[in-house]
Amino acid sequence: MAVRPHRKAHQCEWRDKAEALEGQAQALKGEVSGLKDSLARMQQELAALTRRVLGPKSEKMPPIEKELRGGKPADAQQAKKKRAERRKSRANLTRVRTVHEVAAADRHCPECAAEKFSVMPSRTSTVYEYVPAHFIAHEHVRQVLRCECGVLVAAHGPDKWLDKSQYGASFVAHLVTAKCADSIPLYRLEKEYQRIGVPVARSTMTDLFLRAAELLEPLSGRLLELIRNSSLVHADETSKKVQAEGKCRTGYMWNFRTAAPDPLIAYVFAPSRSSETPKRVLGGTRGELMADGYTGYNAVSDVDGRRRSACYAHVRRYFFDAMPTAPEAREVLDIIRELYRVEREAQVAGLLGTPAHLELRKTKSAPVREKLKVWLVNTQKLHPPKSPLGEAIRYTMNRWAELGHFLEDAKIPLDNNPSESALRRVALGRKNFLFVGNDAAGEKLAGLYSLVATCEANDVNPLAYVEDVLTRIGDHPSAKIDDLLPHRWIARAAAA
Repeated sequence: MAVRPHRKAHQCEWRDKAEALEGQAQALKGEVSGLKDSLARMQQELAALTRRVLGPKSEKMPPIEKELRGGKPADAQQAKKKRAERRKSRANLTRVRTVHEVAAADRHCPECAAEKFSVMPSRTSTVYEYVPAHFIAHEHVRQVLRCECGVLVAAHGPDKWLDKSQYGASFVAHLVTAKCADSIPLYRLEKEYQRIGVPVARSTMTDLFLRAAELLEPLSGRLLELIRNSSLVHADETSKKVQAEGKCRTGYMWNFRTAAPDPLIAYVFAPSRSSETPKRVLGGTRGELMADGYTGYNAVSDVDGRRRSACYAHVRRYFFDAMPTAPEAREVLDIIRELYRVEREAQVAGLLGTPAHLELRKTKSAPVREKLKVWLVNTQKLHPPKSPLGEAIRYTMNRWAELGHFLEDAKIPLDNNPSESALRRVALGRKNFLFVGNDAAGEKLAGLYSLVATCEANDVNPLAYVEDVLTRIGDHPSAKIDDLLPHRWIARAAAA
């Protein structure tokens, strides 16, 4: 039987070339996909830079309150309340009354030329004038008596917030409020004081500012302790430059706060953004932590720590930034707006934080969340993972469980906006006075920030508060330190 010769595998020059070209095509396909992702990212960055550089300074993501109004004017009741508050504040102004009598040359009737008039009710108008701020040099004269035996007895002098200081508590309170509430740097205050006739060296103001921070440190520390023990804590952080040899280095100002009805705000300065700060402040506590996706908070959100809730404001920001390259991202903003609309409904009805609020969320917000998830799952397949919209979808899906905690507890808000708002004073200060001298100065600034911010959050005048507390804290019992905290101080002041 004849054996057929073995047929060798067919070798073809054209097949080799085809396979090589196919490999190159696959490589080019992957490269094109990567280029598309890079192009989308560059378009997103260009749109953001265009808004920042060429557009108005205020051109940014519209706040959710404005979207809920749909471009309509602000709530009439809220506007009426603000006008009433302004009228009440103006009623406390010093009144100066000037009577303008009819001149003798005008005391004849233009019709009948008679000169006999009767007095009618006067016409009164109010004009608000500005009186420049001024210092007073308050001289305290202490009487001295001499006994026949030669012994001298002197009257007691005034109580001072700082021994041998020439500057009173009211001056230091103005200094603290100007820097911590209004973000006015000391060199500008130096110029202002020069204009009104009392030159004060910047080094003197710096020393007074730091001494006030040291004296009030027990109060800022107590604020942080109360926030630490709260069941719900908002947290966020931002950078703050620190003066160093050669060039400034980057430190961080952390913010921890509670929500209404007694909002407490505390700032903590740290030389780095490591997890040591949240661990030091919140470590060993339980409850809810509302923060962004930064992994530094993982140290306090483990199994034995706080449960982490995610922020819908951050989700909105991701999809808003993706809109220049993916207009369909607008659909997510519209869906999230419906969640906030439910919150507004609860607020108007006075149900915030109640079981009825939670029931409203389960009835109306839960279906909206399901609608959002369906959109995310269907759209995720259509966009590359590294594109702006792909990243926005991935960010949301990775935090889907944390974004749903508000359906379990009515006290958990939708976003971390309160903490972000509290950091605005740090951002403005970063722009105005640029840096702190060292880490110790950053810690003292954080302490005064805490007291001033808590005052403003509780409708307390920080100027009056700091002036009063500076003169009282030295003799105040440490066991009753809570009575001097801003949210307790306003109640005591009202009772007095």
